[in-house]
Amino acid sequence: MTNDTNSKTRLDRRFAALKRSGRAGLVVFMTAGDPDYDTALDILCKMPGAGADVIEIGMPFTDPMADGPAIQESSQRALRSGQNQIRTLAMVRAFRERDDNTPVVLMGYYNPIYVYGPERFLADAKAAGVDGLIVVDLPPEEDEELCLPALSAGLNFIRLATPTTDDKRLPAVLVNTSGFVYYVSIAGITGTAAPDVMAVGAAVERLKAHTDLPVAVGFGVKTTEQVREIGAVADAVVVGSALVNTIKDTLVDGAAGPQTVNAVLNFVGELAQGVDATTGRKV
Repeated sequence: MTNDTNSKTRLDRRFAALKRSGRAGLVVFMTAGDPDYDTALDILCKMPGAGADVIEIGMPFTDPMADGPAIQESSQRALRSGQNQIRTLAMVRAFRERDDNTPVVLMGYYNPIYVYGPERFLADAKAAGVDGLIVVDLPPEEDEELCLPALSAGLNFIRLATPTTDDKRLPAVLVNTSGFVYYVSIAGITGTAAPDVMAVGAAVERLKAHTDLPVAVGFGVKTTEQVREIGAVADAVVVGSALVNTIKDTLVDGAAGPQTVNAVLNFVGELAQGVDATTGRKV
């Protein structure tokens, strides 16, 4: 039910190390180029030192239909600052010059990849040091479009499972998934509600009956305490909108302010305390 094409990727190594330590991982999200290229690159390069185990980078898009207002606005800020797919891959290349260990996953929608050219995109992403892709609007029925070529290129293809993904649908979702499974803890768009920890625990247990892949849980996670609680039942916790809002809250006249970078890194450090508190748990 799981795909082993991408054995021993950075994601595989990172999750294996987390499992050995008995600690949940912290997956953080940022939008490429938000609020501008240089500030975003500075944040990206410093996130591992602040406590991030895996970094998701959003590919800015004009119509991010599954994202809530915070991430939609971050995409608009990035696009206004001139961000595009070429500059997003350049960010990853620049990051890889400093860090060859932290997994990087690009997250977004198929349209910008299609415009770039899927074959060219996969080659350039792999060369830049990208480890995996989350493309939220490509269902399993379209695996030949991007998922299977990505796997052949040595990139993990990470799929979303949701509270409405039943046991009949789940095998199709998991068949070509690799790296980890991203469990969406709430129904709806990102950043709009808080997850129910008991329901998350039951969902993770159900997923693990179908796959050996790590399960990362996201959507609606905003506090260190939520990270600790979800990290007690999942392999990793994803925080996105709350970090993007931290950038927004520090902007001065729409541009990066003197506190922008430090505010984000301090928040990552606080969230990391939540996963540190899970050390020794058995999932």
